[in-house]
Amino acid sequence: MRVIGLMSGTSYDAIDAAAAELELVGDGLVLRPLGMVSAPYDEALREALGAALPPGTTTLAEVCRLDTLVGQAFAAAAVRANRELCAGRAELVASHGQTVYHWAADGRVHGTLQIGQPAWIAEATGLPVVADFRPRDIAAGGQGAPLVSLVDLLWLRGRPGRPVALNLGGIANLTAPDGTAFDTGPGCALIDAAARGFSGGRLSCDADGALAARGAVREVLLERLLADPYYALAPPKTTGKELFHLGHLRDALAGLGTLAAEDVVATLTALTARTVADAVRAVGATEVIASGGGTRNPTLMGLLAERLADITLRTSDELGLPSAAKEAYAFAVLGFLTAHGLPGTVPASTGARHARVLGSLTPGRDGLRLPPPATTRPVRLVLE
Repeated sequence: MRVIGLMSGTSYDAIDAAAAELELVGDGLVLRPLGMVSAPYDEALREALGAALPPGTTTLAEVCRLDTLVGQAFAAAAVRANRELCAGRAELVASHGQTVYHWAADGRVHGTLQIGQPAWIAEATGLPVVADFRPRDIAAGGQGAPLVSLVDLLWLRGRPGRPVALNLGGIANLTAPDGTAFDTGPGCALIDAAARGFSGGRLSCDADGALAARGAVREVLLERLLADPYYALAPPKTTGKELFHLGHLRDALAGLGTLAAEDVVATLTALTARTVADAVRAVGATEVIASGGGTRNPTLMGLLAERLADITLRTSDELGLPSAAKEAYAFAVLGFLTAHGLPGTVPASTGARHARVLGSLTPGRDGLRLPPPATTRPVRLVLE
């Protein structure tokens, strides 16, 4: 089955569309990557999303408008991916949507909201769409994240030692071989927020880690940031920009006087490296396989390598799974599993009571035509 996976992460900078040929063979799920296309959000839409996200305020009218506009943007990305990567022969679209709120409180997740109305994708492509993956896991008592943990476990099974998959997106998360999976804290979220804040919106991120490379870590600020209670919580746990946003940084900066932008960004980069490394060591990792936008920040990756010291750090590209496309491929896999009636969660990873088939289905132009239900769950992911 040819599946297009659509993903936009917590940095909400672009929509990634990855296409894959997926097939169940014995106890394995074979994934043949067909490539990825990426479409930056229109600047006006990106600004509107940023204004609506916490700690900003919004209205139901604006949520409705954004749900439509994001859905249309996802639809355009899916049409392009089908044309350029699948020669018009895709059979299913799996859309993560755009997370705008993750309701975590009192040590559990109560709800989550991903916008990007899938009806626009189905109408534009004519294909059935699986979307809204996270709520079912939450309804079963889980955190609704990290959902890529199932794919990580299938992919890394049989690899020597204790390999850990790490995603360095806006929020960083990891998956260990025993199924332990959780958000470690901010990946690039605070770094991006500082870059935008100090530049008056001119910069969207610390490109190539240039600001951090010129700055010095301010230990007082770092210790204030490390004191946030989230880091001491036991997994499973998830977080988002509801916590780690510009206001969080401003609170930590209160009373410290004027600090150079480079020093603040250097300190935030050190925060990510330290909290990720602490989490990696806590699960006894012998190898870290990283993906996500943070892998393109050499300053962050250098600090993380120093912190990990004797633990090997490599990117997923070295193992055949493009770092920039990994999450989009992961949701293509989750959509494939849903279409075949197979669970897409690991209770040990999300804390759910049971593994569940994820998502909601929107029929395509010819109605809802799904393959026969599969009778065997795959236990490994094979890249070809």
